[in-house]
Amino acid sequence: MRSLQSLDVRNKRVLLRAGFDVPLKNNRVVDDARIREALPTINYLLEHNATVIIITHLGRPEGKVVPALSAKPVGKVLARLLKRKVVTLDDCIGVEEYLAGAKPGEVYLLENLRFHPEEKANDAAFARKLAGLADVYVNDAFSDAHRSHASIVSVPKYLPHAVGLFMEKEVNTLSQLLSCPKSPYVAVLGGAKISDKIELIKKLLRKADIVLTGGAMALSFYKSIGVCVGNSKAELYDGAKKLLSSKKIVLPVDFVGVRNSRLERYDFNSIPKEAVCYDNGPETTKIYQEIISKARTLVWNGPMGFFEDKRFAKSTVEVAKAISLNNGLTIVGGGDTVGSIEGLNLKYSHVSTGGGAMLTFLEGKMLPGVRALK
Repeated sequence: MRSLQSLDVRNKRVLLRAGFDVPLKNNRVVDDARIREALPTINYLLEHNATVIIITHLGRPEGKVVPALSAKPVGKVLARLLKRKVVTLDDCIGVEEYLAGAKPGEVYLLENLRFHPEEKANDAAFARKLAGLADVYVNDAFSDAHRSHASIVSVPKYLPHAVGLFMEKEVNTLSQLLSCPKSPYVAVLGGAKISDKIELIKKLLRKADIVLTGGAMALSFYKSIGVCVGNSKAELYDGAKKLLSSKKIVLPVDFVGVRNSRLERYDFNSIPKEAVCYDNGPETTKIYQEIISKARTLVWNGPMGFFEDKRFAKSTVEVAKAISLNNGLTIVGGGDTVGSIEGLNLKYSHVSTGGGAMLTFLEGKMLPGVRALK
């Protein structure tokens, strides 16, 4: 990919595709992490006297104008972080007349791309209209790089283009997990569905030394090989035995759950039929902490349990702390994973904003947004 530094942006109009799909509540930004991560790229452009025109999507309005998903709250946060005026426009196309007077050093945020069905449809005419707003294009939205949408894959066809600083960091850091990761390479996988991560697991079994599991995904492995998991949320997967035959996958030895409204701990092979498991148990957590402490490369995607309920957040929190104490390369990613460590003030080598993009990348697949910048 062409680096931002090699692209002539001085005194140019730059169309910046940002990944500002942040959570909103009552027209306020709940978490500004994705906005903050774009600041180095925006500041670089401003330092080179560029006019910055930002495009992004928020949520899933399905091609309709949904006021609750407007980009206006994002504009307010961005202005506060940049400590300068940010003009938020009412649309992302048909704004040529307003931008006619745009000057170098100014920042504009256009309205939600997905208010137009042409964005998800990767409509060429829509992409040309977006491209017509600027002289060059920069993509800093790694979180959306796995989508073949107009602003991601088609706009670069019509403008000189480069990768943004944060997206470049994401790609370079995650690439270390695909090339020559230092051993022991430990992967920690959790989350609700085993079906969402089958390809990732297969890839990790070729690269990683150990794969630690948690959440409903671990229960799905047990259910698939005939172990009783009670009434716990779990999927059946026909290929579970084959995956487990590698001996690299480590399943929890105990769980914390609820039976008759009582909080209880169960060994993996003695879960009552009426019980529901929500978290890895204390013995499992100790085993995982020991393995994590010896890793030289580690990637974590997916919480160990139902962390939204504090009663079932302990394993996730303890694993998060253990990973933060590791001095090797530690990469954390995925929406729920990042949400589970919010407020813990823990540090890692890299925290990825790309949930689906990160999984697709680690599966070894070329991301459409990356291919478009080659």
